[in-house]
Amino acid sequence: MARDLRTHSFLEVLVVFLRLGLSSFGGPLAHLGYFHEEFVVRRRWLEERAYADLVALCQFLPGPASSQVGFSIGLMRSGYWGGLAAWIGFTLPSAIAMVLFAYGARALGGPLGLGLLHGLKLVAVAIVARAVWGMARSLCPDRQRAAIAVSAAIIVLVGRSSSAQLLAILLGGFVGLWICRTSIPAAVGSLAVPVSRRVGIAMLTTFAGLLIGLPLLHRLTQLSGIALFGAFYNAGALVFGGGHVVLPLLRDAFVTPGWVSDDAFLSGYGAAQALPGPLFSFAAYLGAVVGSTPHGVAGAALGLVGIFLPGLLLLLGVLPFWDTLRTRASAPAAMRGINAAVVGLLGAALYNPLWVSSVRSPGDIGVALFGFILLTLWRIPPLWVVIIGALGGIALTAEHL
Repeated sequence: MARDLRTHSFLEVLVVFLRLGLSSFGGPLAHLGYFHEEFVVRRRWLEERAYADLVALCQFLPGPASSQVGFSIGLMRSGYWGGLAAWIGFTLPSAIAMVLFAYGARALGGPLGLGLLHGLKLVAVAIVARAVWGMARSLCPDRQRAAIAVSAAIIVLVGRSSSAQLLAILLGGFVGLWICRTSIPAAVGSLAVPVSRRVGIAMLTTFAGLLIGLPLLHRLTQLSGIALFGAFYNAGALVFGGGHVVLPLLRDAFVTPGWVSDDAFLSGYGAAQALPGPLFSFAAYLGAVVGSTPHGVAGAALGLVGIFLPGLLLLLGVLPFWDTLRTRASAPAAMRGINAAVVGLLGAALYNPLWVSSVRSPGDIGVALFGFILLTLWRIPPLWVVIIGALGGIALTAEHL
């Protein structure tokens, strides 16, 4: 791009994205709408075609799509420091709120506190059900991809491990190469970015090195901090299809080994729905409440860096090669299969752990169903659904006392 990146300051990008981090409610798709209005229509930082190319790339990669798009906009505006400013500004407000909730949740007790936490768990059921519904309609519109989704759900429910989740994703991509090649439009235009191919290769090498090396390093050192960082990094590296897909990956990494209780995990996940900014900020909550060390603010910082880092490394690694990669039919075909498998992965998570551990009475079904209707049919903002669900949980708990 014929633009002097030095003429735009770190502070300029930080201020704009900080305001978006405080006001962007509604999840990843809504975030992309906010970005389009702010940077394409209002500020004209990039053209419509360039923005569409960025969105296509970030939906192709694993990781938090809206945060990756925001990082790319900051990168194109002000270089690497601009990308960092965009990530900090968009992530910091929700991360701070999740850490505050982590400390506040520890103090909650009695009927009021228990009811509030139970209501947040029921909100999580409604939120994920809405995500499954929407993703199934857009990512599984035909029998082939619906079959991939159902098969992936069966694999995950039977396997009950992170290995089963990874197997489902890999099989989805492989089957997608075989049966999802039809009706793939030819790529047009180009995406100019201030990242060289040499830097891209270095970023991809770093991504793979950390993915392989962190487990080996933990075995050698037995340091809990490395295990914690590795768990977040592994989850962030495997999240295809949006923030909600991180739920089963993080639960397997933190609840299964006993680092975080199921109740604490799901109540925090429910609270995250009420916040603006990226859903991946849930990692700050987990890092703060985890039973091992580090925890608290240090654990929250470790969690945030760990879960966002793989997606950003992949983004920087693929950006210089994207124009070539997207013209090949095999790449979008594999992604169609992977996205369909992700729908099955999230559908399995909706049943276990969400439904199994949260819905225990007809009243619970009513609260979760009401939340789903508010989100899906009435299009009520998630913040209000969280408030209504929390009040419903308090009422149900009081009724049983």
